[in-house]
Amino acid sequence: MRTRDINKEEIVKQKAIEMIVTQGIEGFGMNRLAKECGISVATLYIYYSDKEDLIKKIGIEIGKNFFEKMFDGFSPDMSFKDGLRNQWENRIYFNLNFTLQATCFELLKHSTYGDAIIGEVTGNYKQMMTDFMLAAIDRKELISIPYEVFWSISYGPLYSLLEFHRDGKSMSGKPFVLNENLKNEAFNLVLKALTP
Repeated sequence: MRTRDINKEEIVKQKAIEMIVTQGIEGFGMNRLAKECGISVATLYIYYSDKEDLIKKIGIEIGKNFFEKMFDGFSPDMSFKDGLRNQWENRIYFNLNFTLQATCFELLKHSTYGDAIIGEVTGNYKQMMTDFMLAAIDRKELISIPYEVFWSISYGPLYSLLEFHRDGKSMSGKPFVLNENLKNEAFNLVLKALTP
């Protein structure tokens, strides 16, 4: 039996992420991946049992990295303003510094693999966010709204700004770069919408 080569495995993961982002999940295949990596298809099966296994494992790895970064310096006991600011900063950091991984994770999250990947990576994070929201509501720092509405208002504007930044232009086609002023303006409006 052939042994695993960690360097090759990393190349396979990086190339798979690039291909999923540029060609989509439908355009992604093991033969094409092997060719892009300059290895045989048989080599891929040392690391992954099939295409689905590869996609799920990559999604889970990216997801774990994302959630680990997202909760860096975060505590459910933080004030609502400080906790939300922490979440924004961590999400911005991940999206700007790991753009391919963030884009790949978004694609996978909204694919048929999404539930399996999210189920593996959310762990205690869901509970931490629930505790954070409930504590903020108890302290009268956050209005009581359904989680889906909370998420849409809290992070929807941020992800729209990050998408404009990634595209380098706004919906009107004007050049766009996310900067501190725009980030703070959006954050303050979100805070205003969510606080009593």
